[in-house]
Amino acid sequence: MTTPSLSLEEWRAQVSAMKSAVASANLKPSPPTNSDNEGDWTDDEIEPRHPRNGDIWDFISDDDDDDLLADSDDSEDISSGGDDQFSGRPSSSETVYDLNWLAAKCQNHPSGLDAQALEGQILEILTAGKRSEEEVQSQLTDLIGFDDLDFVVELSLHRGEVVAAAASERSGTRLLTKAQRQEQLRERDRLHKGRKLQQAREKEEEYPHVYKQYHGGNTLSHSGHKYKLPPNSQRLEFEKHEEYVIPAGRAGTLWPGHRLVSIKELDGLCRGTFRGYESLNRMQSLVYPVAYKTGENMLICAPTGAGKTDAAMLTVLQTVGQYLTPNPGEVHDASEFGVDLAEFKIVYVAPMKALAAEITEKLGKRLAWLGVRVREYTGDMHLTKREVVETQVIVTTPEKWDVVTRKGTGDTELVQKVRLLIIDEVHMLHDERGAVLESLVARTQRQVESTQSLIRIVGLSATLPNYVDVADFLGVNKQRGLFYFDSSFRPVPLEQHFLGVKGKAGTKQSRDNIDEVAFEKVREMLEEGHQVMVFVHSRRDTQATAKMLYEKATDQACVGLFDPSGSEKFEAAMRDVKQTKAREIRDLVPKGLGIHHAGMARSDRNLMERLFGEGVIKVLCCTATLAWGVNLPAAAVVIKGTQVYSAQEGKFVDLGILDVLQIFGRAGRPQFEDTGIGMICTTHDRLAHYLTAVTDQLPIESKFSAKLVDNLNAEIALGTVTSINDAVKWIGYSYLFVRMRRNPMAYGIDWSEYSDDPQLVQRRRKLAIQAARTLRQSQMIIFNETTEELRSKDIGRIASQYYIQHTSIQIFNSLMKWDSAEKDILMMIAMSGEFDNIQSRNNEADELSRMRANQHFIPYEIKGSIDTPQTKTNILLQAYISRLQPEDFALTNDLNYVAQQAGRICRALFMIALNRRWGYQCLVLLTMAKSIEKRIWAFQHPFHQFDLPKPVLNSLDAKEALSIELMREMEPAEIGNLVNNFKMGHKIAKLLDNFPTLSIEAEIAPLNRDVLRIRLLVTPDFRWNDYLHGTSESYYIWVENSETSEIYHHEFFILSRRRLHDDHELNFTIPLSDPLPNQIYVRAVSDRWLGAETVTAVSFQHLIRPDTESVYTDLLNLQPLPVSALKNPALEELYAQRFRYFNPMQTQLFHTLYHRPVNVLLGSPTGSGKTVAAELAMWWAFRERPGSKVVYIAPMKALVRERVKDWGDRLAKPLGLRLVELTGDNTPDTRTIQDADIIITTPEKWDGISRSWQTRGYVRKVSLVVIDEIHLLAGDRGPILEIIVSRMNYIAASTKNAVRLLGMSTACANATDLGNWLGVKGEEGLFNFRHSVRPVPLELYIDGFPEVRGFCPLMQSMNRPTFLAILNHSPEKPVIVFVPSRRQTRLTAKDLINLCGMEDNPRRFLSMDEDDLQGILSRVKDEALKEAISFGIGLHHAGLVEGDRQIAEELFLNNKIQILIATSTLAWGVNLPAHLVVVKGTQFYDAKIEAYKDMDLTDVLQMLGRAGRPQFDSSGVARIFTQDSKKDFYKHFLHTGFPVESSLHTVLDNHLCAEICAETIITKQDALDYLTWTFFFRRLHKNPSYYGLEISAEEHNTTTAQQLANEFMISMVDSSLHELTVSKCVEVYPNGDVDPTPLGKIMSYYYLSHKTIRQLVKKAKPQAAFIDVLSWMSIATEYDELPVRHNEDLINAELSKNLPFPGTAFGLPMWDPHVKAFLLLQAHMSGITLPITDYVGDQTSVLDQSVRIIQAGIDVMAELGYLSSLKSFVSLLQAVKGGIWPDEDPVSLLPGVSLPTNNKRKPTPLQDIARMSRNQNQLDRLARELHVPSSAIAKFKKAAACLPDVNVSVDDVRNTSLTVTLRRQNPITEREGRIYAPKYPKPQTEGYFVIVGDLATDEVVAVKRVGWSGRQARDKNGKRNPVEVGDRPTARAVIKLPEWEGKRRYDVLVVSDGYVGVEWGVKADVPGKPVVDVDVGGKEKGKMPQGQEGEMS
Repeated sequence: MTTPSLSLEEWRAQVSAMKSAVASANLKPSPPTNSDNEGDWTDDEIEPRHPRNGDIWDFISDDDDDDLLADSDDSEDISSGGDDQFSGRPSSSETVYDLNWLAAKCQNHPSGLDAQALEGQILEILTAGKRSEEEVQSQLTDLIGFDDLDFVVELSLHRGEVVAAAASERSGTRLLTKAQRQEQLRERDRLHKGRKLQQAREKEEEYPHVYKQYHGGNTLSHSGHKYKLPPNSQRLEFEKHEEYVIPAGRAGTLWPGHRLVSIKELDGLCRGTFRGYESLNRMQSLVYPVAYKTGENMLICAPTGAGKTDAAMLTVLQTVGQYLTPNPGEVHDASEFGVDLAEFKIVYVAPMKALAAEITEKLGKRLAWLGVRVREYTGDMHLTKREVVETQVIVTTPEKWDVVTRKGTGDTELVQKVRLLIIDEVHMLHDERGAVLESLVARTQRQVESTQSLIRIVGLSATLPNYVDVADFLGVNKQRGLFYFDSSFRPVPLEQHFLGVKGKAGTKQSRDNIDEVAFEKVREMLEEGHQVMVFVHSRRDTQATAKMLYEKATDQACVGLFDPSGSEKFEAAMRDVKQTKAREIRDLVPKGLGIHHAGMARSDRNLMERLFGEGVIKVLCCTATLAWGVNLPAAAVVIKGTQVYSAQEGKFVDLGILDVLQIFGRAGRPQFEDTGIGMICTTHDRLAHYLTAVTDQLPIESKFSAKLVDNLNAEIALGTVTSINDAVKWIGYSYLFVRMRRNPMAYGIDWSEYSDDPQLVQRRRKLAIQAARTLRQSQMIIFNETTEELRSKDIGRIASQYYIQHTSIQIFNSLMKWDSAEKDILMMIAMSGEFDNIQSRNNEADELSRMRANQHFIPYEIKGSIDTPQTKTNILLQAYISRLQPEDFALTNDLNYVAQQAGRICRALFMIALNRRWGYQCLVLLTMAKSIEKRIWAFQHPFHQFDLPKPVLNSLDAKEALSIELMREMEPAEIGNLVNNFKMGHKIAKLLDNFPTLSIEAEIAPLNRDVLRIRLLVTPDFRWNDYLHGTSESYYIWVENSETSEIYHHEFFILSRRRLHDDHELNFTIPLSDPLPNQIYVRAVSDRWLGAETVTAVSFQHLIRPDTESVYTDLLNLQPLPVSALKNPALEELYAQRFRYFNPMQTQLFHTLYHRPVNVLLGSPTGSGKTVAAELAMWWAFRERPGSKVVYIAPMKALVRERVKDWGDRLAKPLGLRLVELTGDNTPDTRTIQDADIIITTPEKWDGISRSWQTRGYVRKVSLVVIDEIHLLAGDRGPILEIIVSRMNYIAASTKNAVRLLGMSTACANATDLGNWLGVKGEEGLFNFRHSVRPVPLELYIDGFPEVRGFCPLMQSMNRPTFLAILNHSPEKPVIVFVPSRRQTRLTAKDLINLCGMEDNPRRFLSMDEDDLQGILSRVKDEALKEAISFGIGLHHAGLVEGDRQIAEELFLNNKIQILIATSTLAWGVNLPAHLVVVKGTQFYDAKIEAYKDMDLTDVLQMLGRAGRPQFDSSGVARIFTQDSKKDFYKHFLHTGFPVESSLHTVLDNHLCAEICAETIITKQDALDYLTWTFFFRRLHKNPSYYGLEISAEEHNTTTAQQLANEFMISMVDSSLHELTVSKCVEVYPNGDVDPTPLGKIMSYYYLSHKTIRQLVKKAKPQAAFIDVLSWMSIATEYDELPVRHNEDLINAELSKNLPFPGTAFGLPMWDPHVKAFLLLQAHMSGITLPITDYVGDQTSVLDQSVRIIQAGIDVMAELGYLSSLKSFVSLLQAVKGGIWPDEDPVSLLPGVSLPTNNKRKPTPLQDIARMSRNQNQLDRLARELHVPSSAIAKFKKAAACLPDVNVSVDDVRNTSLTVTLRRQNPITEREGRIYAPKYPKPQTEGYFVIVGDLATDEVVAVKRVGWSGRQARDKNGKRNPVEVGDRPTARAVIKLPEWEGKRRYDVLVVSDGYVGVEWGVKADVPGKPVVDVDVGGKEKGKMPQGQEGEMS
């Protein structure tokens, strides 16, 4: 369908008709922008609303014009671009500029070129890419020549048309005629007019909380520029300056519908905080609902002075309110609150330190009533770790907070608890420092996303045009959290004057003009009666300006304006002024002028502020610090000049917009004026800058790209960015990204790029890759371009931590050498990028030259010209250390800047040198860093660090080589003489005592040829002084090669005051390589004090490196044996259920183990099938030695349990074998042990039993001992294993009955030695397979982590790598993560859950549906485990209740959860393999040394053994995460195996005593012979240095060496026997014989340490009270090993408060294990619920040991003859078993009885209740009396029936003996005669002590233990039968009495060992010695009176 087309003329007619119609409609015209001087505005300031004329070309852009030749898409967008589109060209042209025109022109051209060639060349020039017009014109002119310039002009003007014609020719489009082209144009116009208008592309959205006066919605350009100044602005021109006046806005009033929020109607929290306020102001009232009632992110843009700080206060209160009880939102009237202070932190980031101090004070006062602490944390105000923990609101600067969060881990405690981040003055984004803010917000936003924690971000800013961009950047919901308040919200509207003075900037004319104009303005203001503040930019200027103003006033005769004498406070002011020392103040104040700057005394500043506030001073000349730090408004403020010296830039720079806004914010005092006046005098060239910036004309742009490289490095070092992909996401959080999208052109992005990629992913990738390449080039990161992985290197981490630029790192990389001297270091620091901006100015050259020439101040020569930044920096740095003060103001600023930066840079250099292991360089750099910090040169005497008189210091400096050591040897008088000041002698001597040096002793022990273990004992060599040393001193300790100064190992050592007197021990290993140096140096260098360093040389003269004699067995390629090889149907059936063939290793061992009787040592990795090997040896024993016993010894209870469970189900039941478990938790009676075939036990238990092997037949029946994990010989319990093996060998030799030994271990490096000791003959029984011999091959990776101070930060830095390892190696298969502590299981799980939260599927590790999950969660008790399981992660540690542990194991085993985070107990106790094992950290906290200690290698190997599941995986993966310094150690030993050493020599005394008691040793020679059976004896010869035996390398393996070894052993035996003698456990005779004492026998019988006996004997006294025996028992050596975990000292202190006896009772600190034992025993008797689950296990183990210790105590008291103390011990035993205190009413033991605390009833003895149990009525009456609930009656009666009613009689009393008979009157009700002791963890049988003594004299005659036996007392083997239920047993005790001449009367006491207060007493009269009476028949007749039945007492 065609439509008639309009001609152009007709169309124009229509347009003019429309225009006239519009005109006749009489619409109101828009107001003129500025009627006064419209002509002065530039085009940009006028809004182009209408086209200039009605021409068609106004609607078509140039691009459309170019396309008109070709057929074009109808729906082409019609652009409405900028001014260039309104060019007003004619509608058509007579000439058509196409190829025909060009051909014609070339044809007739006079250049002589071929026409076609010319045409081709012209087209080539015209169509060539991006050439500018000038280039095209010049090339055309060269080609065509100057003769035909018209042709050139035509070509340039119509270039587009010619090019379009050429293009259409190429694409085959026909050329259009003029008529066709016009037709096409008309068609376009028709479509254009008929089309609906599209929405404006950049329409400003409306937001609910933008409060500004009406605007048309089109005031911003596409990039965010404003088009015009505010209405009614004026521009005035004067002779010396140009002035813009921006009138004050109207004072704001409440808008309709708004009201002020009254403080009374707020809740208690707000009322308490806003005390003294009537209501919130307009702005705060509008903000209140969102700020206080929601947790929305916010941006509040408001003018200075509108009350933003209080608005921020509302958000602070919203956060605090979440941690209050009661909740203020719920309980509106509450006015007192409890605050959970530990749970939250609020961070307020203020741009300047001055502001930070002001905010700290403000917030601190407001929040003090809640107990919330506010502290400043800036460069000046450092907080200790403790202060950080105690502070809830931290006010800091962006840089400081960046440093804190960069550590990522250092202050995690702080960073992770942040709930609110307030950023003040966000408009600082466009400042140089803006990049820091961007990186902070990006980091916080990522933290929110990764940890799913809610951190609220609140931005406060001045008004800015593009506030929407800033809101996007802060993650604000613009419909809720974006608040914008225009200038009408200023408390006092502001009139602004911008004055640009004429004259070139920096010239004298310009300066004079500024002075002139400033004076004019001050005069105007004074004439209007205003006070004025004049702001200048240096301290010196304040005074100069005040003088200048007064001089000019004098010249112009207007001094009266300044005169203050009219003020009523003038007289008082003058009195105050006379007091001040500052002359300039005394001069100026009487003239009405004042000055104020930070260099003045605080009192003077306060005086100035007060006098100005009182109106005495009319004009105050001040610096910007007044605007920031003090709230002191004035009617008018004048900023005089805008050039400020910046030391960082090294030049004068523009005054920051922030400062201008802050200063203008001081204009206008709400109570006096209705407008404030702000004036800024600047040079003409900067006028436009300030005009646009201050009136919000310019959008703020991002400065991030300039700092992108360093910020990216910080994120990589932090571990938050690990790939280019991460980096792209990270840049997406920056303000740079927001602005790149909003204003692409400004960032070099053209529209085509933006339209192709609106999210700018490629642009961000490009930025990230460029930055990563730069970092890689600087050696700061590892960047793999193919995988795009980013990993931090140490240098990168150091740069991030110390805030060093990458440019500086590049310089250091090229200049650092291992032997640089101080001169080179100073030069290198000066060359850092940080000082590039330091510029040399002409006026400083003389002063700098003078400084350089003075060698006293500049001791190190500086080469190079003085005008380079490097030379100037070097001079200033040396001057700073020399304490020289420059005269020039700018130089002083530079000096301070250099000093600030240099200290940090030098520390970074030190860390780099430490990282490169350059010992000499480290020393020089650390000394230099301290020199900069202390401003003392290293060559000066260290006493310059103390406050001593100058002459004294000069005397000390004058004495050459006067070291601290030398001075310490002098007397005070000598020192006084030395410094010519006798008084000072004593002071210096005292300071010498305080000088913090350390003394170090080193012990070395080679582990093998290549590894040396070093143990350092560090002792403080000074007296602590709190004033000098604070709470701690820190040191760097390193070990270096004496020849090359290469560092082998370094540690940062912190000596705290609390632990000053403890033993400080450092253990580590260093590599040894040939050639060995003669010695190594151990250096301890103070981190703070110059000269506080000590060097200890460790000689290698006696070092003998043991040969690494690793003998490994190769795995043979054998045919796997089928199970039928067992030739035993029962066994075959047993194994066939699990496998059909033995694995290759078992096949190789089969013959030796199953058919040969030889001893075997089997070394092979965990998980390789050693258990089956042990079983083969066991079948051999049962087959060849029927009736014999097999003992399996496992080093841990967990392993014993695992073995009992496995063998019990799998072997014992099917084969009818009897199996018994013997551990501390489980001690069956002798009968059970005798009947058992297999005894599974721990080393201690078997040692205790086998000590009495002569009397225990079953020990002699053992035919096979299997010792699992025998490589643990080197551990704490190793000596016991050693003794057992030696004893079994000894038994075998004595009884002529061979005992076969099978030792099983992981591959060890000295298997031959171990095998020889085990009696393995030759190679027949030695199988030592390498670590690689595993059923499932293992890929092992060892990752080193940088040394982070603090254990938790180190652990945390491993969490992300753990997560990445899981994704990398085992995304679907099961994973076990081993962590060092229970707390770490929770923290690691939490972080992994957070990392999952960033994935697409947060529950990726969970494989069960919601119903199953909920069912399981309902059974779980532990909260942390609940949370973890719901994300597919399990926890496993000993602190969980058994049920929870089982749930975690089952879920993991059944693949319901993919990850299990466990402590090392899992590696030993439960066989749960996984595909991937991550060992996260190889240290654990050891409370004994109160520090972190390395795990045993065996633990690590055991963990690795869990990697790889034999049935499922073809290979397993293990990752070990450890510190960098440990990496080589693990690499070495995990591959070669660890050499097993003995530790018997450390505990020889206890074992010797046991053998002496067993009479295996009866002389010293026996003891020496006994040692030759041990493994220790073998290793002493092989590795003498390890055991401290000094033999020179030449003597090794000679007879001299043997002789020395023998002497060494003799001295060991002697010292052990001496120790035992001191403990009164043995007696040594001069002839070398050794006898045990009764005390020794007690020690051996109860398996105690001789030190426990020693303690008991030492403490013992008669009449000991209960508390005495309780504390004696608690200090038993057996409790040394009780674990005290991190922070348990605090738990102990808390627990102690709730117990009868405080933990401080015996003078030990709360972290001592003995104190913990003491508290746990009391808690047991008090029935207190323990604070944490860990304590439950600990209490069980304390109770476990307690019975042994108490029984030994009873025997010791009997031995010493103290009857009362013995009874106290028995009471303790009763109390421990019963779980009640001895003075409590014993009935509280019974079920259902709960006595009130103020119980007044008379106690009922238990034996009385036992009698009542036979009379039900009496029992019922008692139950009623005790209010026993009916539900508990049955239990009550059952327990009562259990109690013993015993009749005691004494019979057969003779002079030397008597018999005590016990008859139980009521029947036994529990099996084996167990007592009712529900609180004691293990069942106990009824027993009694029969004590014979004299109560009156408190002496003991005899004690005997008695228990019940069954009706048939003995079985056929003569063993006692157990008592049975229903028996009324009898027991007899025959007591031997000492011989006595006369008669005696004894007290016979029978005391229960388990029931509190159960005791019977009988008097026994013992006759004298019988008188022998010989009768006639020669027979003797003795008269022997009969014993009597005692009365019950």
